[in-house]
Amino acid sequence: QLQLVESGGGLVQPGGSLRLSCAASGSTLDHYTIGWFRQAPGKEREGVSCISIGGDITYYADSVKGRFTISRDNAKNTVYLQMNSLKPEDTAVYYCAAHMTVQPMCVMFGGYYDYWGQGAQVTVSS
Repeated sequence: QLQLVESGGGLVQPGGSLRLSCAASGSTLDHYTIGWFRQAPGKEREGVSCISIGGDITYYADSVKGRFTISRDNAKNTVYLQMNSLKPEDTAVYYCAAHMTVQPMCVMFGGYYDYWGQGAQVTVSS
């Protein structure tokens, strides 16, 4: 059974950076598409980014494009979300999610994913 654990969240000032990690256990990530999602208080969950099994296909929400970068290190069984130029509106709980596939693809639709982490709080405030 795949388990995901996010880390790296915290409090940062506007314009600052954080790197979230999504570490997997119970299985290797080689055959899992990974997505990052976030949910702010009172708002619906939204897709932030996703990465295919080979890492060659990535997508970003328009709101984070150019500021966030998703990457994966299958040898370390970990996926990362580098977040730069953070804004107060990036404040949310961030979740990583996984879906087993052999297809080189990824989607930012929450219903596609089968395994979810517990979430990491990111707060952007001065």
